[in-house]
Amino acid sequence: MDLTRNIENDSINRMPSPKSTSAGRPLHALLGVTGSIAAYKSAELVRLLQTAGWEVTVIMTRSATEFVGELTFRTLTRKPVGLDMFGPREEWKPEHIAYAEQADLFVIAPCTANVMAKLAQGLADDLLSCSALACTAPLILAPAMNDNMWRHAATRANLRTLLQRGVRIVNPGSGDLACGRKGEGRMADPKVILNEIFRTAKSTRGKRTKS
Repeated sequence: MDLTRNIENDSINRMPSPKSTSAGRPLHALLGVTGSIAAYKSAELVRLLQTAGWEVTVIMTRSATEFVGELTFRTLTRKPVGLDMFGPREEWKPEHIAYAEQADLFVIAPCTANVMAKLAQGLADDLLSCSALACTAPLILAPAMNDNMWRHAATRANLRTLLQRGVRIVNPGSGDLACGRKGEGRMADPKVILNEIFRTAKSTRGKRTKS
């Protein structure tokens, strides 16, 4: 049985975007990018969010930079990209706390099996995982991995744990995988992820979690 919620490939027009908070400022998405070939699709997600009126800040794992350069996201967002827990900041505040506090919504796309396991177990050994643990905004994951990894008992157990905490999961799609296999594990289309971002923002506006 599929544990995750199936999200239909709705068009953007069918799911209007909330654009601002009750205070009138633009909604702010914190986008985590992890080490998957699907990382190139995250650039499109940034542009879709910006077109919808959102502010976007990006955190990348070191593995993600092996697939897409940090400069890509810095250029698209016109902001520094989070890579290092100990990077210099203009004000005193731990890096992961600074990122966590500015987010109205945290989305990790693509999310590898490794990062899913970290989040399920509460591990925090880099900027992305520390920020996720410190963030009380709604969390959305868009998994991307080999089909055997997606079906593995450990991944399914981690998925159950995350769902029980209220994490939103955007199902991976089926088709040709980077490893040469065919099966379920491709990151969902950025427009599908965008629609789940809109749904979550509308249903949880102003709400924070302690998961």
